[in-house]
Amino acid sequence: MADGRVERGNQTRRAVLERTVKIASVDGLEGLSLGKIATDLGLSKSGVFALFGSKEDLQLATVRAAREVFVEHVVRPVREAPPGAAKAWQLFLSWLEYSGRRVFPGGCFFYSVSAEFDARPGPVRDEVARARADWIGYVERVLDEARLAGAFRPGFEAADVPQLAFEVMALMELANAHSVLHEDPSAYERAGRGILGRLRAVAAAPDELPERPPAVDYAV
Repeated sequence: MADGRVERGNQTRRAVLERTVKIASVDGLEGLSLGKIATDLGLSKSGVFALFGSKEDLQLATVRAAREVFVEHVVRPVREAPPGAAKAWQLFLSWLEYSGRRVFPGGCFFYSVSAEFDARPGPVRDEVARARADWIGYVERVLDEARLAGAFRPGFEAADVPQLAFEVMALMELANAHSVLHEDPSAYERAGRGILGRLRAVAAAPDELPERPPAVDYAV
């Protein structure tokens, strides 16, 4: 019986977080309300309070749940690919598809909540910053592994990796922002062209990369 109560609690927690990550991507983490979520899901308010305790706890759990979704859609599909420029491109394409196909209704969850909390010190900001730092670190690691594998032209050094990562991520996040604000999916195709252009410019064998991004049916 105790195990049954634990499992029901876990199921309720998953149901709540499936709802909160979607709400927060549109309304922000401040838009979350334990009482409203309980009502929306037909749950008891006391049960939801027992699982999370406070709004801040709910916000932190939501960020962590969103991170799991992000990893599932963006990182995991390319994790086992051999190092190289093709793996880097596939990673960036996975990000564009994650944002453009609206895995979260508001586009990239972390772009949205970063703007909300970037100047607000506290545990939630720290959790968001940690998730973004891990993503940036992963992008840089994929690019550096490609460099070490000889995928980039001579002269492209370790010091060039953070700059390339910054430029690529700027294109991805601008595509996200433009598409959300203007409901314009063409932003992803333009970002993809820009990213491919940068990768081909430094690639030792640019012909191994496509000349243009594939046609993708974005959900914008």
